Amino acid sequence: MLRKKSARNGIKKWLLAPFSVDRQSHQPDFILLAVVVLLLFLGLLFLSSASSSLAFHQRDQDIYFFVKQQILHGLLPGLLLFYITLRTNYQVYQKYFKLFFIISIVLLLLVFIPGLQLEGASAKSWIKLGNISLQTSELVKLSFILFLAAWLSKTGLSVRNWRLGAWPFISFLAVIAILIILQPDIGTLSIIILTSLAMYFVAGASWKHLSGIIMAGLFGLALMVKAAPYRMNRFLAFLDPERDPLGITYQIRQALIAVGSGGLWGLGLGYSRQKFNYLPEPAGDSVFAIVSEEIGFIFVTLFVLLFALLMIRGFHIVRHSTDNFAKLVALGIVVWLSAQIFINIASIIGLLPLTGVPLPFVSLGGTNLLVTLLGIGILANISRFTEIK
Repeated sequence: MLRKKSARNGIKKWLLAPFSVDRQSHQPDFILLAVVVLLLFLGLLFLSSASSSLAFHQRDQDIYFFVKQQILHGLLPGLLLFYITLRTNYQVYQKYFKLFFIISIVLLLLVFIPGLQLEGASAKSWIKLGNISLQTSELVKLSFILFLAAWLSKTGLSVRNWRLGAWPFISFLAVIAILIILQPDIGTLSIIILTSLAMYFVAGASWKHLSGIIMAGLFGLALMVKAAPYRMNRFLAFLDPERDPLGITYQIRQALIAVGSGGLWGLGLGYSRQKFNYLPEPAGDSVFAIVSEEIGFIFVTLFVLLFALLMIRGFHIVRHSTDNFAKLVALGIVVWLSAQIFINIASIIGLLPLTGVPLPFVSLGGTNLLVTLLGIGILANISRFTEIK
């Protein structure tokens, strides 16, 4: 009887550990957690509408098929990993930072192994393990942040030195970039580069080194766009949306029609017209267009402000982190999510070329949702050790 009671107490203590308070820690940022819960709910709600037509025609008239897949392969394992990272002291990751770099490389190499690559994927960034498909580059976004944060915090002021700071940073980033270019997945590469540069800057990088790296990166991006016809077509479509309306500009034109059709108040949840075989990827990269069409400008603005609140709380955690490693990890996670949200929305409304970047919490994709929750869990754990003011 005593053993059963002791076991129950042990389980209860383990479950409530993230919300307990001691001399070293306090409760996690509840505003952050509340916003995440609301985004998860809205994400599933919007996805259920955006994916209904696609599911009806592709999955035996089961209009909720993709939502169920999102819950089964993204939300449930993501919540489990979120809880584990929420109760795991973030300093543990610093001890194994070299392992995270190795993991990043291995994940990116897996897609080139015969038999593992997912058939029909537009980019070689997906692998199939039994009935489960994974986009490995999504996992690398987080694993590389953990590695880079530990390396930068360990390097300290030497980060301003070319031999000890800039050259190793360029080398690490180049290895990851080359493997992603070979897939190719330029959207993910852009996010990893932006995140890495932000972390490098905050760690104390030399302006001369940083500006040189940025110029080299822009030159490399221009070469990649010019070298691939489909990338050049996307860039031309961005410059002139009226060009070839049934060809290279079709997706952006249909996205803009969806956004404009919503007006101030929207057509109503579930009443989108563009999701019926007009707009490509209505549940994926283009989901924001469907959301805008259904809920309208007023409510979609509130939805975007919810994302903004998430980022504000994230930067609050960055500002009040008590050590460099925590500050850099938190910064990396916040910049990664901010960049992904901005690039997705900006490309749908015509401010950027289409890149295939998913919208966190909303776009169909179990790996993206899982990794997002994993990152939020680490961020929430860091919030337990921030300075209280």
